[in-house]
Amino acid sequence: MLDSDLLNYIVEHDKQPGDQLPSLAELSGLLNINIGKLREQLEVARVHGIVEVRPRTGIRVKEYDFLPAIRLSLRYALARDRGQFDAFSEVRNHLEAAFWHEAIPLLDGEDKARLRNLIDAAWRKLESDPTRIQIPHQEHRAFHLLTFSHLANPFVKGLLEAYWEAYEAVERNLYADLDYWREAWTYHERILDLIIAGQFEAARIAFVEHTRLLRLNTGVSFETLAAETLYPIIDPAHE
Repeated sequence: MLDSDLLNYIVEHDKQPGDQLPSLAELSGLLNINIGKLREQLEVARVHGIVEVRPRTGIRVKEYDFLPAIRLSLRYALARDRGQFDAFSEVRNHLEAAFWHEAIPLLDGEDKARLRNLIDAAWRKLESDPTRIQIPHQEHRAFHLLTFSHLANPFVKGLLEAYWEAYEAVERNLYADLDYWREAWTYHERILDLIIAGQFEAARIAFVEHTRLLRLNTGVSFETLAAETLYPIIDPAHE
């Protein structure tokens, strides 16, 4: 049982995304709780993305999304200490590497074309007027989220989406210089070329290199990096 009469009602009555719930007055009678307490439970469910409340259409159940459940907690952690972003970034790096071979084969021709378009758009920004360089942050976010978009795991997708929200919140997209962005997008182009060629493990290795781009720029070799980060270079033929 959940610590919410409203959530228990949704589960016990097998309410599906799009289903409308009774009004608060009706629910209050059905659940035998006062409307004040029910409003509190409704707000918790709304903040966590479980239901939506709109004028005229009332209360409806939403498709499950893990992101709202972690968004507030993550923002709180970053508000207290922006250094927490580095810890969360490590979670994201390990997560993407772990799900790489599950996600990449799901990409179709249209996805690959969209990834190529994002790369082209990023280069147009980076090669624009040098006095007014545009940072291709939206392309960066879209490239990564599209890469893992076909995973049928709402928890992985929620954590990855939360990472990019945090990335914006701490303004990491504003800190790096032009050389960093050019090197980053050179990696993105290489990763996509390898994916298209069907060399998924080589693409994963390039992906791991790119997530540690700042460390690599300080002279740390990839072999040392791989040994330190729990991302072993694996030959799929021997798995």
